Amino acid sequence: ECQAQVQAQVNSAPVRPSPNTERSLGKEPASGGYDGKCVFCRIARREEPGTALLPSQYEDLVCFRDIRPGAPHHYLVVPVEHMGNCKTLKSEHVPIVKRMMEVGKSVLQKNNFSDLNDIRMGFHWPPFCSISHLHLHILAPASQLGFLSRLIYRINSYWFITVSVMRFFRGFQLQAENAMSF
Repeated sequence: ECQAQVQAQVNSAPVRPSPNTERSLGKEPASGGYDGKCVFCRIARREEPGTALLPSQYEDLVCFRDIRPGAPHHYLVVPVEHMGNCKTLKSEHVPIVKRMMEVGKSVLQKNNFSDLNDIRMGFHWPPFCSISHLHLHILAPASQLGFLSRLIYRINSYWFITVSVMRFFRGFQLQAENAMSF
C-alpha cells in the first residue's frame, strides 16, 4: 500500500528533462538555468506565494520547508539554477552537494536542532522523484520518522539514497569526513 502511494505520487508528477538532457538534444535550457514550469525554479526566484525561504549562507542555494513533512524538521535544499535529479550528478557537482549539506545542517541548528547524529539527508532516486530539479531532503529527528516516512525515506533503498552512498556512483567523489551516514 505504501509503495502504491509513492508510485502514485511519481506517476502524477510531470516529467521534465534536465538542462543536461536538453543540451544533449541540441536545445538550450531556459535562460540562466531557469525553467518556468519547474516549481522549485519558481520558489528559488520567490515567484511562488506562500513558500517562505529559510536563511542560506550561499546565494546559489535556497532552503524551505517540505510541503508534506516526514519529520518535525523536514527541509529541502535546492540549487537556484535548474539542475537535473541526483542521477545526473558528476564529480564536478561535489562542491554544490557539500554546500547543500552545509545549508541543511545550518538550518537545523538555527531551528534549535543540534543532534546531527539523528538526521537523515538524501535524494530520491529516479524514477521516484516528484520534481525533476535537484533537491536534498533534510529530516530530523530521524528517530521520530513515522511508519510511512520511514518507508519513503528509507536509507539506501532503491528509491532514496543518502549522500554518503552517492559517492560510489558515476565518479561522484565525496570525502568520507563530509559524507558521514546522512
